Amino acid sequence: MDEVADRLADLEQRVTALEAAATAHAEAVVADGSAGVVRYGGDVHLHGDVSWEITLDAGTAVALDDEPRVAVLAALGHPARGRIVRTLLTRGPCGTSALQEAAGLASTGQLYHHLRSLTHSGVVEQDGRGSYRVGTRAVVPVLVLLTAAADVAGQLRDQPS
Repeated sequence: MDEVADRLADLEQRVTALEAAATAHAEAVVADGSAGVVRYGGDVHLHGDVSWEITLDAGTAVALDDEPRVAVLAALGHPARGRIVRTLLTRGPCGTSALQEAAGLASTGQLYHHLRSLTHSGVVEQDGRGSYRVGTRAVVPVLVLLTAAADVAGQLRDQPS
């Protein structure tokens, strides 16, 4: 358990340093009359506590390489993968039988095909016990992506906050 706490503390320190650098950069660029900034973040308590905030110059956000971010969007872009991710966010780490059932897949081969896409994109990770989870650094960004997609699709209109 100490290893997990140490890893989480290390991750929190790295995130804090990244946030400070991104915020300083974004504030400097805004002062120069840039295209503005994009911000997202969250304070989530699903199977652990995760706080995350990103601030990025809008021009920099548009200029980022498409390949890695499109891989994440593609990984989330299949209904079975969406069910897998939502299951992991809701239940926490799960084994393959629970994920296969939650995703409504007929075979483990189908499940592993979807898990491969999710793990290669960084959305999901496998732990040492053979179960899968949404990685700590991905929890808030994945929730933001799912929420933003729901917003673009019109699902959030007239919804209670």
